[in-house]
Amino acid sequence: MHKYRTHTCSEITKKDSGNTVKLSGWIHRKRDHGNLLFFDLRDHFGLTQCVIENSNKFFKIVEKIKPESVVCILGQVVERSLDTVNKELFTGEVEIKVSLFEILSEANDLPMPVFGEQDYPEETRLKYRFLDLRRQEMHENIVLRSKVISFIRNKMIANGFLEFQTPILTASSPEGARDFLVPSRMHPGKFYALPQAPQQFKQMVMISGFDKYFQIAPCFRDEDGRADRSPGEHYQLDMEMSFVEQEDIFKMVEPIFFDLFFKFGKGKKISKPPFRKITYKNSMLKYGTDKPDLRNPIEIFDVTEVFKRDDVKLDIFKKLIKKGGIVRAIPAPQTSSKPRSFFDAYNNWAKDEGGKGLGYIILEKNNGKLVGKGPIAKFFSEKAISELVKVCKLKENDSVFFSSDKIKEAERISGMARQKLGKELNLIDSNTFEFCWITDYPMYQYDEREKRIDFSHNPFSMPQTDLKEFDKLDPLSINAYQYDLVCNGYELSSGAIRNHLPELMYKVFSKVGYSKKEVGNKFEGMIKALSYGSPPHGGMAPGIDRIVMLLAGKDNIREVTLFPMNQNAQDLLMGAPSKPSDSQLKELNIKTLEKK
Repeated sequence: MHKYRTHTCSEITKKDSGNTVKLSGWIHRKRDHGNLLFFDLRDHFGLTQCVIENSNKFFKIVEKIKPESVVCILGQVVERSLDTVNKELFTGEVEIKVSLFEILSEANDLPMPVFGEQDYPEETRLKYRFLDLRRQEMHENIVLRSKVISFIRNKMIANGFLEFQTPILTASSPEGARDFLVPSRMHPGKFYALPQAPQQFKQMVMISGFDKYFQIAPCFRDEDGRADRSPGEHYQLDMEMSFVEQEDIFKMVEPIFFDLFFKFGKGKKISKPPFRKITYKNSMLKYGTDKPDLRNPIEIFDVTEVFKRDDVKLDIFKKLIKKGGIVRAIPAPQTSSKPRSFFDAYNNWAKDEGGKGLGYIILEKNNGKLVGKGPIAKFFSEKAISELVKVCKLKENDSVFFSSDKIKEAERISGMARQKLGKELNLIDSNTFEFCWITDYPMYQYDEREKRIDFSHNPFSMPQTDLKEFDKLDPLSINAYQYDLVCNGYELSSGAIRNHLPELMYKVFSKVGYSKKEVGNKFEGMIKALSYGSPPHGGMAPGIDRIVMLLAGKDNIREVTLFPMNQNAQDLLMGAPSKPSDSQLKELNIKTLEKK
């Protein structure tokens, strides 16, 4: 007989009745019935109930042993009586009558229980992550993550992709976040950077003549954490293809995501390929974000022209419009019967979020006509209300909120208000995965703080114009072949067709202040590679963490990450980051300064 087990804790059923079995695992919980003591034994696979009589010489040991101790038991499989069968367990029709009991590793008092799914402070959960991961829900999340990665890997290989590993120690690159720097002992005063993404390397894989590449790539970004983003590191499905246009990548990726979410989506409805395509401009207009949750049926409308009308007497809005502001309308379906406090709460909420507040009009029928009610309705003529109803596709008993400000701020508040209304009015179908592509991102944006033009997305993307026309155009009018894959309000992936022409690369970077020499120095490897014949190529990099988070039905990415940092980028389990020793710093030719 095997030293530790003949079966796992999920295998034994009535067919094993009368057999002697050996199991090993953790004491999950105990129930003392006086003459009998029951305990559930748990391993990776499941639970089996065990029972020991007080006449057994091991009874006192079992009575005293603490939960989560690791033990090995030998005993006979017996059927439970009908009234004690646990139908929720695969092993629920049997129990093990213990004859031998061995402690393999005894547990101390627990800082948090494993049995049950009660909430515990995140600090405790991360500090004792090895205990947290024993809990059934967390255990299942991590198993799901493993299965999702295996599924994706097999799909990529089946589609002709080759899996390569790109360097972890590399040079700094402008990917939009801060780099993690690694000091070089052999080259004093110089540093490596951990890759924010394998961007340049995967392009050079295509330039090297390989046709399709992928890897499950670790990426490192020194940025603040939030619920859907891990501070420090994350994993992505990095992929690249040669001789492709944007549509080729869509056609390759969509079936993989449909199959992935069909297999692991627990029966939820999924968008069928081809996924809906929305331009960045339209997404910002209709949804106030480039990560729209299409489960929400509310659409935002631009009503700036309505507010410019002579028969609309709202001076505060007109003044904002004259200063370059806009007005966006957010319909609130079937809310006319809501109390005044409902509407005032939204106005106050918008101010708390840094906006100027939200005006509103309530629509009701009077003598067969839709009329407006509310604090600002009196400033609208009947014709203006009719125009508003027409533009915003409003119906009887609807209400409509208004956000007026500079375009970015009006978009931000209206997008947040749309999603808040969708949730509070129960308009969002939680049993659906709605995918879409956001396309045609601007190549550049104006940085208000720095008062200069900067890249809005990936600087290595192909602009939607040719080399001859590039200099003739206003940079802020140039779009790029950039796209995001979005699901249920989460950006799952960014991607682009790459700029494979060196001369066009110089021009693209010149618009944000890089000289030709600086581009050559900063991206020496990339420019050199492009100069020796590069195929047109493109790709994307879906985030593994967010994919698993969606499939697991979680709102926090740390719930599907094995050993995450907290939001302050601290590893509470291992005590990182930590101070290096003086000898380590000396070896690296580094001195540290204390922050005052």
